[in-house]
Amino acid sequence: MDLHAVRTFVAVADAGQFQEAASTLAVTQQAVSKRVAALEKDLGVRLFTRTARGARLTIDGQAFLPHARDLLRAEQRAADSVRPGRRALRVDVIGRRLAPAGLLSGFRRAHPGTELDVVTLFDADTALAAVRSGTIDAAFRALTLPARQLPDGVEAARVYDEPVQLLTGPDHAFAAARAVTPAELAGHRIWMPGIVAGTEWATYYEDLAAAFGLTIEVTGPDFGTEPLLDTIAGSSVIATFVGERTRLVWPADHDLRRVPVHGPTPVYPHSLIWRGDNPHPALTALRDHLAATRPERHDADTWTPRWAR
Repeated sequence: MDLHAVRTFVAVADAGQFQEAASTLAVTQQAVSKRVAALEKDLGVRLFTRTARGARLTIDGQAFLPHARDLLRAEQRAADSVRPGRRALRVDVIGRRLAPAGLLSGFRRAHPGTELDVVTLFDADTALAAVRSGTIDAAFRALTLPARQLPDGVEAARVYDEPVQLLTGPDHAFAAARAVTPAELAGHRIWMPGIVAGTEWATYYEDLAAAFGLTIEVTGPDFGTEPLLDTIAGSSVIATFVGERTRLVWPADHDLRRVPVHGPTPVYPHSLIWRGDNPHPALTALRDHLAATRPERHDADTWTPRWAR
């Protein structure tokens, strides 16, 4: 169905005259008549009856009018879904319980009128490909490759260094500690079954383990967060690492403990990735917000892998 003809039909119905509709649409009256005639031919019915005062909807025209308006609204929604500045900003956050989701929530609170389409892609390679192709507008990721090796047109900025914490059950040796150093964790079992080889987070924790002589176990089935927390709660020897801003909920009787790691503090380096030629105004607003709210870094007190420096 010709949407130009549908739009013309609605304009005539609203104006009650072909001439006034032509003026509204900035076309000739002849063009209006031709479009309405073509639509009537397509539908096989008369939509208007001409009168001395202009044009009056027929019964079929009255029946068609609300559906015609729906068609035009659907057309507008379809166009807005892909127009920068009108469509939602599409952003990858790795996981909805992790720090990037919290950063994006903070941006949404600061810019309540901004529409967001939040997705969770698998790893940095997938996110980079999606940014480069335009499937998404931006991604929060740890970049294991130097900025000069990013694909052409893709840019990145470090936006948040998230401290890593030790999560233990109530009977663990460090459960009552106010803080623990990375060196003190050597020889203790740290279980992280969700680590997937080849991902950026696997690379980070491999480098962390190598730097401080830690043993991070990734064996065993990964049944998700809840079974992991159950295991940690009931063990006196197994702990795990979590990000400071990772949102976790557990039963009260688990009595889990978040123990800060200092001396130095390992931080996970979150970067925002985007295409330099992306014109979406909300992307600029997001970058400005992250730059303005980024906590001050004290490099002498923190540790990151060499590829993040």
